[in-house]
Amino acid sequence: MMTELASFDIFMRTAFGVEPAARAGLQLKAMAEAKCLGPHEEAPLGKRESNVLYIGSGATKLAARASDNREQIVAFHFGGDIFSVPADDLHSYSVSSLEPTSLLVFPARPFFDCASSDPRISRALLERQRTALHRCRDKAVALGQKNALERLAGFLFAMADRIGTGSGVRRILDLPMSRRDIGDSLGLTIETVSRQLGALRKAGLIETHGRSRIVVRDLNDIAHLSGHCGKSERTEPIEADFDLDQCERLPVGVARPQTGGQS
Repeated sequence: MMTELASFDIFMRTAFGVEPAARAGLQLKAMAEAKCLGPHEEAPLGKRESNVLYIGSGATKLAARASDNREQIVAFHFGGDIFSVPADDLHSYSVSSLEPTSLLVFPARPFFDCASSDPRISRALLERQRTALHRCRDKAVALGQKNALERLAGFLFAMADRIGTGSGVRRILDLPMSRRDIGDSLGLTIETVSRQLGALRKAGLIETHGRSRIVVRDLNDIAHLSGHCGKSERTEPIEADFDLDQCERLPVGVARPQTGGQS
């Protein structure tokens, strides 16, 4: 784990290109609280005020809780990410680590007041907000219009961009989240996630190694199966396992399965 000082210095330099000793850096440091979480530990955050979090290392999931203890994973965040956690209002929010994680916590209102005084920080935050909004809209389309295979392919495509290693069209994903977490994020059951991974593996599009490593053999094929507009075309159909939590519409190039089944 990084020390509090090292974590804050890296935060200022890599996130904003601002020296920690600058005026804004000193102001932000005075309000920063460093925390280290073990695996699957919930971050101790105040529920009455919004917070801004910076992930120094590790990975987390942001979850929203509705009535009757129903929970939806809203987003996954990794080292270098900055994101806001709303105060409890219509829903209750929590941040939990997926692996050992170091993070910085800032009270949201003073953080943004300070950020607005430095154009470099403001521009960097605006760009990050634009990226976060794009991801939110993409997920809204996936949950509302796409079937299970498209959702999972879109998830792999996004993870390849965010945490994938390798070059060309081949990507290696060491996923810190469980298949249950993936399903909770995508509105699918764990059984459906496993079956669709099996369909992609059977089609030769991915390789799986253990419970966490997935090798995407051709990112262009995964992009096409995710239902994104303007991505490369795949003409060979694959057999996608059918589940009741899939939508009726199947992605182009995927053969309609002949057998039914449910999770």
